[in-house]
Amino acid sequence: MPISIAEALRVAAGRLDGASDTPRLDAELLMAHALGVSREDVLLGRAGSVAPARFEALVERRLTGEPLAYITGTRDFWTITLGVAPGVLIPRPDSETLIEAGVAHFGSDGPRTVLDLGTGPGTLLLAALDQWPAAIGLGIDASEIALDIARANAARLGMAGRATFRHGDWAKGLAERFDLILCNPPYIAESEQIAHGVSGFEPHEALFAGPDGLSGYRKLACQIPPLIAAGGLAAIEIGSTQRTEVEAFFADSGCVVTCQRDLGGRDRAILLSRQ
Repeated sequence: MPISIAEALRVAAGRLDGASDTPRLDAELLMAHALGVSREDVLLGRAGSVAPARFEALVERRLTGEPLAYITGTRDFWTITLGVAPGVLIPRPDSETLIEAGVAHFGSDGPRTVLDLGTGPGTLLLAALDQWPAAIGLGIDASEIALDIARANAARLGMAGRATFRHGDWAKGLAERFDLILCNPPYIAESEQIAHGVSGFEPHEALFAGPDGLSGYRKLACQIPPLIAAGGLAAIEIGSTQRTEVEAFFADSGCVVTCQRDLGGRDRAILLSRQ
């Protein structure tokens, strides 16, 4: 029998209570997705009164631990909404710290050229291009799945003419210099236990980085510094306990090395600036 949206949300939030830290929010977002409307429409009662039949199937998927972003196919990041799907790392709010570092460094004038290493669905590059409409950029990733999604995101956001995406091994083979370099490499140790909703669904190559979680930084320490233009900045995401080790990798880079904290006060990005 059909049930009301309000009742369906109440029941779903109760069922999701053990599977999510935000059960009511998840239920509302799944309902909005099922109805093809915004969450605001659901909350304000503008989406009708009867819950759609497909809502229950979406809740069942969330109960398995499948990330909400994979179910709805989207994730908000900075000022943009990105399409996401299995095979790409889901953007995290902590990564906005890198864009914040760029804003602090360049101000409203912004960089002219941006490089995003390990771009995934285009997360950092497209956020930067939205922040600075005069900039152009290059996103590199080892995953063709990720690159296809990134190109689709760029087209949907009207940035296809400003964003180029290329298959590659980090910055290997690049020679040109960039004003702003952004990078969110994998930094979880292979032995570390993480939530099933992450390890069971998101691509392991975008999460894990060798026995100590530092293998990506060892490559990047050689590749990134020569590509920073005069007056430029590189912002590289780190795990909150990795500052000392990662700073040491860049100690002889010829750059000024600092650390940026996220909104929670945790070390989140190593910054390299070139005078």
